[in-house]
Amino acid sequence: MHKPVVAIVGRPNVGKSMLFNRLVGKRMSIVEDTPGVTRDRLYTDCDWAGVSFTLIDTGGIEPRADSELLKFMREQAEIAIDHADVIILLTDLKTGVTASDKEVADFLLRSGKQVILAVNKADSVGTLPPDFYEFYNLGLGDPIAVSALHGHGSGDLLDEVVARFPEKSAEVEEEDDIKVAVIGKPNVGKSSLINRILGVNRVIVSDVPGTTRDAVDTPYENEYGKFTFIDTAGIRRKSRINDRIEQFSVLRSRLAVERSDVCILMIDAQEGVTEQDTKVAGLAHEAGKAVIIAVNKWDAVEKDNRTLDKTEKRIRGELAYMDYAPIVFISAKTGQRVDKLFSLIRHVYEQSSRRIATGMLNSVLADATVRVQPPTDRGKRLKIYYMTQTGTKPPNFVIFCNDASLFHFSYQRYLENRIREVFGLEGTPIRMVIRQKGDVG
Repeated sequence: MHKPVVAIVGRPNVGKSMLFNRLVGKRMSIVEDTPGVTRDRLYTDCDWAGVSFTLIDTGGIEPRADSELLKFMREQAEIAIDHADVIILLTDLKTGVTASDKEVADFLLRSGKQVILAVNKADSVGTLPPDFYEFYNLGLGDPIAVSALHGHGSGDLLDEVVARFPEKSAEVEEEDDIKVAVIGKPNVGKSSLINRILGVNRVIVSDVPGTTRDAVDTPYENEYGKFTFIDTAGIRRKSRINDRIEQFSVLRSRLAVERSDVCILMIDAQEGVTEQDTKVAGLAHEAGKAVIIAVNKWDAVEKDNRTLDKTEKRIRGELAYMDYAPIVFISAKTGQRVDKLFSLIRHVYEQSSRRIATGMLNSVLADATVRVQPPTDRGKRLKIYYMTQTGTKPPNFVIFCNDASLFHFSYQRYLENRIREVFGLEGTPIRMVIRQKGDVG
């Protein structure tokens, strides 16, 4: 049986994200008083009474939304409902039953799903106010009073959620998948790429930069294996971050990079590498993640037989510290070369996970030091004793020598290049730690 899925839905600004955070037990979703802040579905795993399930936070359902963005949000919530085993309809005690609440309740009743009615902002302990009983008119059975702010009623709500799961819905074993963060500046096509891969409108696509504010996880499987794609908020320059929502989105993007195995760095083919692109690339590089550079909107570029080579050379020049990353020219709009990404993701992931035997490493090290002698300083020569690998993702190596101060960066880079020539390690950074004789730990 699949792991049960629970979706929190409701009209905008009833406290869905705050309840989500309360049930998860940590700050996973953006919480802000501004209606419509949660724009995409957000997934995470929860556990209650020994039962594991997936919890989805959604954007607000506005039945008569006229704006393009509100229509997107409604569509996302409806997709979440389609995937859910149990739905929590969250309402607001302070505003009472609204026309939108009634329309959403009718929609959920027609869906045939298990629906639990929760009335939020019941912040006082004790006798419930008369207004609470108005919610019986929605026809969804006994409402549960909760306070997302203080936590009142959250245990009762989770007890009811677990009781509604299909029989034999126990926790399933986690299967290995490759976590892929799609990163880049706003409006470069990250959401369009994921939608192209999945074949559904999984994340919001809009011409408005910064439409995706939360990092969104989506599982996907094909002949190359199992993947979880993470669509991140576009990372802006700090000088352009003027509100708390954008600040938290940048933090979420950074965390998405940290928990990924592979990063797809998207660059706009028409704009080339910008200052923002180098900063985003730096996040992945410093985090030690395997990286693929995807040059998007390639279909919109006027080309001759030298355009591709020129563009690749410029990118290599601007991102010189990331010369290990393969470059692929794609169009999320037309699907051009998108299918090539899967084999590249698998390849760079395997390279970042690779272990090399100490004997083989030291054979390469001996050959490298014969080809190019270690540097000297004031008559003292660097002596390298041996090398060993201490970790993966990315590959970590420790080199023992007589004097770490003699180990110039240029020689370290030379050894890294020799290791890459022999063992490949394409798509992944390499970490080297230099220790001198007598160092401990």
